Amino acid sequence: MFDKRVQSAAEALAGLKDGDTVMLSGFQRIGAPDTLIMALIETGVKDLTIIANGTGHPGSGLAHLVEAGRVAKVICSSARGRGSEMSPFEKAWFGGKIGLELVPQGTFAERIRAGGAGHAGFYTPTAVGTDLAAGKEERRFGDRDYILETALTADFAMLRAERGDRFGNLIFHGSQANFGPVMATAAEITVAEVNHLEESPLDPHGVHAAGIFVDRVLHVPGGA
Repeated sequence: MFDKRVQSAAEALAGLKDGDTVMLSGFQRIGAPDTLIMALIETGVKDLTIIANGTGHPGSGLAHLVEAGRVAKVICSSARGRGSEMSPFEKAWFGGKIGLELVPQGTFAERIRAGGAGHAGFYTPTAVGTDLAAGKEERRFGDRDYILETALTADFAMLRAERGDRFGNLIFHGSQANFGPVMATAAEITVAEVNHLEESPLDPHGVHAAGIFVDRVLHVPGGA
């Protein structure tokens, strides 16, 4: 499709269903697709597995999604809220209402990259000898022990970018670029909300996520 622009969040999320796995870009609030997340809540879809760097500070889109009871499990590298107050996720987790898979941040990024590259998994020395290695295959290469980590993929990836064009090419601003580009490669359907939507193609030398990996683009000005 040469024009990947959509006119509404509902159109952007078409096909999302109960039990899907959803990747959410962002480093806490920076680069988080909050408009798409709030629209997701309105769909009524539930039992989702969310793949995101963090579980969301109070007031964030992901926090609202958890509070709405739509999330069955979160795969993340940070599950702690800000300050002494428990986040909505922490309250749900301690209450036994939600699952958690905690992943070291570098491993988290590499598992997504592996998924986008079509690899089943990889070996890493990170987390060897810790609780995070429990139940994982362990092998020795040379003089170091490694554990097997499996790739992460998703049914949907929801991203926030600074600029996009009708072909789906994306440019991220600053910390927006954290997990967005790699998540775009690892999902069946990738949706991006963008601050600026261009009619003309973006300069290919500045593109961070190529349009071949992006299926739908929604103009949402004013986000972080």
